[in-house]
This record gives sequence, C-alpha cells and structure tokens, in this order.
Amino acid sequence: MAREFTSVGVVGLGTMGAGIVEVFARNGLDVVAVEISEAALERGRANLTGSTDRAVAKGKLAEADRDALLGRVNFQVGLDALHSVDLVIEAVPEHLDLKQRLFAELDRVCKPEAILATNTSSLSVTEISVATTRPDQVIGIHFFNPAPVMKLVEVIRTVVTSAEVVADVEALCARLGKVDVTINDRAGFIANALLFGYLNNAVGMLEARYASREDIDAAMKLGCGLPMGPLALMDLIGLDTAYEILDTMYRRGGRDRRHAPTPLIKQMVTAGLLGRKSGRGFYTYERPGSPKVVPDELTPMATESALADGARAITKVGVVGSGTMATGIIEVFAKAGYEVVSVTRGVEKSAKVCEAVKTSLNKGVVQGKLSEADRDATLGRVTWSATLERLDDVDLVVEAVVEELSVKKALFASLDEICKPGVVLATTTSSLPVIDVAMATHRPANVIGLHFFNPAPIMPLVEIVQTIRTSAETAATARAVCADLGKTGVVCGDRSGFIVNALLFPYLNDAVKMLEASYSTADDIDHAMKLGCGYPVGPFELLDVVGLDVALDIQRELYLELREPGFAPAPLLEHLVTAGYLGRKSGRGFRDHTHR
Repeated sequence: MAREFTSVGVVGLGTMGAGIVEVFARNGLDVVAVEISEAALERGRANLTGSTDRAVAKGKLAEADRDALLGRVNFQVGLDALHSVDLVIEAVPEHLDLKQRLFAELDRVCKPEAILATNTSSLSVTEISVATTRPDQVIGIHFFNPAPVMKLVEVIRTVVTSAEVVADVEALCARLGKVDVTINDRAGFIANALLFGYLNNAVGMLEARYASREDIDAAMKLGCGLPMGPLALMDLIGLDTAYEILDTMYRRGGRDRRHAPTPLIKQMVTAGLLGRKSGRGFYTYERPGSPKVVPDELTPMATESALADGARAITKVGVVGSGTMATGIIEVFAKAGYEVVSVTRGVEKSAKVCEAVKTSLNKGVVQGKLSEADRDATLGRVTWSATLERLDDVDLVVEAVVEELSVKKALFASLDEICKPGVVLATTTSSLPVIDVAMATHRPANVIGLHFFNPAPIMPLVEIVQTIRTSAETAATARAVCADLGKTGVVCGDRSGFIVNALLFPYLNDAVKMLEASYSTADDIDHAMKLGCGYPVGPFELLDVVGLDVALDIQRELYLELREPGFAPAPLLEHLVTAGYLGRKSGRGFRDHTHR
C-alpha cells in the first residue's frame, strides 16, 4: 500500500511553486508554503490568491472551495516550518549549488521518513540527492507550467531512489488527478529534451535571418497545429530559463550541438531581453509580465495593396498533376474565383481528378459550407486537359507532380518553352531544392516554391520559398496570391525542409532516438508531449500517420544538407522502414494498426 500523505511542504513560491501549492491544496492536502523572506512570502501569497481568484471569476472554482483551499495553506518564512511534513518539493531557481544547499538543510530539518523532491526541469536529480544523507528518499517531481492546468508530471528516479518512494509518488500523482510518466535521471527528461532542441533550432533560423519571427511562429502553429509558435513560447518560458536548460542539457547530455544554446539567446539574456517577464524578448509586450504583444520596429507593415508591392495581376492559373495535392490546389484556386486549367497525363487521369474535385465540393454542400450555386460556379471555372500546351496563356503555373527531381526538371523545361513571358512558375515540392528546378528553365527569376499543406482546401498555411534567383516581383506576386486564397503565406529561403519540416522532423527523430535508447515508451513520450507541451498529437502518433518512409527521406535530406551529427536519422527509424513497418498505411509502424 502506498503511504498516505497528509501534509506537504513547498519551498519557493514563484509562479511554479505557487501553482504546485494550489494543486496540493485543491486536492485536500495541508500545505506548508515556505519562502526566504516576508516580502517573498507576500509575493507568493499574491501569486496563489491571484490564480484562485481568476479560477473563481471563470466559474472553474466555487468561492467556498477557494476559501477552503486557501485555509489549507500555512505560509511561513524559513525551512524550520517543514519539520513535520511527509513530503517537501522545492521550486527554487535552476542553480545546482543553490538546490544542493537547500537539500542539505531540508535533510537536517525534515523528519527521517519524509520524501524530498525537486521540481527541476533539467538539473541532475542524482547530484541534488547526494547533498543529503537520504539519497534513496530523493526524487524528481517535475510539474509543468501552469501546474493547476497541465496534466503531466514527470517522476524522475535516480539509481538509488527506493521503489517504495517511486510508488508513493506515483500514487500521489494519481490522487492529484495528474498523468505521471516515470523515467530515469537524464538531461531534460522527456518533454524538455524534445522541446528545447526544437526551440533552439527555431532561434537558429531567426539568427540566420532565414525567416522572420512572425513567419516562423505562424508556420509551426498553422502547419503543425501547435498552441504557440517556438519564439513566442521562448518568451513565455523566459530566455534566461531556456538558456540554463539548454546549457545544462548540452553539458549533461553528450554535448549534442543541437542543445548548445544559439549565441543569440545568450546575447538577449545579457541585454536583459528575457521575454514576457521583462516586457521584451523576441517580441515586445505591453509591460513586463503582460501577455499582450505590441508592435515594435520589427513588426511587418501591412501594405495597402499587394499590387503596389510590385505583384503582377493573376487571373488564370494552371495546375499540373493528378494526385491529392493537385486536386486540392485546383479546388482552392477555383473556389477563390480564379480560372483554372488542370493538366494531367491522359484523359483518364483528368476524369479522375475532375471526379475528386466534384466529390470534395459536394461534401462542402452537404456540410453547409458551400451553396449549390457556388459549387457549380467553382466547377465552371475549371478546364480539364491532358496537354501542357493548354498552359500557353496562364499567368501562374503550380506543379504538383511526383517528388522526383528529374521529373520536375523535365516539366519545368517544357513549361519554359510553352508559357508566355512573365508567368510565375511555382513548385509545390516539400523537400527538393527549388533552385534545381528553377535552373531547368531560362527564367529562374520567375520560379518560386509554393508549398501547400495537405489537405490544401483546409490547411491555412503556404510556405513561399525564394531561391537566390527569385525576383522581388515574383515573390510579391506569390504573397498576393496566397493572401487572395485566404491562406497565410510564410516566406523563407530555399533550404532543405523549409520552415515546418526543418523544425518538425528533427524533433520526431529525437523522439525515436529516445525510444531506441529504452529511456521511455512510445506511449509515455506521446503523453509527455501532448500533456506537458500541449501538442495535438504525440511524435509516434504523428510518425505513423505521416509514414516512417516519408519521415526517413526528409530526415536524410536535412542531414545531407546540414551535415550536423544530431540530424543523422535514428537507426531504429531506418530499421523499421527496411522491415516494411511504415505506419498506418502498411498496418504497422511504431504501433500495430491492423486491429484498430
């Protein structure tokens, strides 16, 4: 039987500590809340009352329950107040020497059977535990911010933490209504080890001026369904905190350069640009602590008219291809009022694409998203053809043929001969270099990447990929077209993976490496990212949907271009693909889908 905790102590009452106090007190536990001084204690009390008052205002907590909750909390200055609690958890700043001194003192003050826990997100629980005479009773209990809301708790055992202590803490997490994942003491644990490599990668993109802060954040929110963009999330976490976590993970985690903090982070910390808490980080905020972003010198100007920006007028669009992507793009342009010429390789394929577009539009009518008149008008704007020559009078061509460079280059060479001067030639490639396609023509200035996401009629994002030969006029035209389609266009350079895949797939690859090292299970890793970071799906769920072969191809492209050891595809991913375990489409990937 797990022990019954009646009273717990919390040391450090900042945002995190006050949140942990609230979690315990909400669930009927008496809490001794400790700070270093009266002033710090009052700030902690204000943190707790502010949070509970907001919960009452939102109707999530009854006034009587709030009063009972606050009645269970005993605010005290000094550690001596913790002499009789069953468990203490600390939430003091992430400095190893500070935590070691604190644990040595807790060891002296607390009763012999008390469990001592750290809420560290990146430091070694083992190194903290050896400051005590009871390392077998020391454990990591890593809550996520905001603690009252976030469901996940990472329970970190060291090599000497007793099995009883682990079981007691797991039972406590269940009592608190949390989902716990129990793991060994390793840099970054699960969530931070996967999250911070991705965040660091995003800062590197900004530092290299590969894309703007707004476009990087919009790409990950709209392309991956994430609750926040990486740079806005860095501002929320605090750049000083992020730097400490990355630096610790780099030093403790095998010196993987992907965890070496991007120099820009250290420069911003030195300059006092810490994110929301200082009022300025990657974005500028209304005031320190405010979540409201206000315009600054980096905020893009909203241009009155895209045509004034040098964009050409586009009225007629050619779409080449017969797959799902081509079908979706035809629908998107025709719905937006463009005349569309659909070109496929043969009459049968044209009939198939026509049928697919009709089916999709009919579904829209059934769901009440489209009137019958709009459906008929949309179909009336599309001309179906099996010859490229029909593209001789279009203003824009979008190719969505197979992802093979030789096929795309041959197509663009043909388009170069057929199309009138000044036509924008766009490729929807998601992984090939756009410049290679552009150089198959005599007009590389007119070639650009327009990477739509699947399904194109639903996904709001388009990556606009400029090569070093793309003209400003072509880029402005692409931006104007995306805006006219009601899509968010994000502009980036011609680099492997563009924005979304270059940030997403290394994170997925890191998750595979974590599984391969037997550090955690696929289920626990998926839980950690969904419940700890608010991701819509876990990495292994996503890999099985995307296809492990597709993921491997993209990861190989990234590795070949960047030559960064941390980007090398995980051997487990390669082995699963070789074995034919490709995900949902083959019935088996990281999970078995044959009986679902």
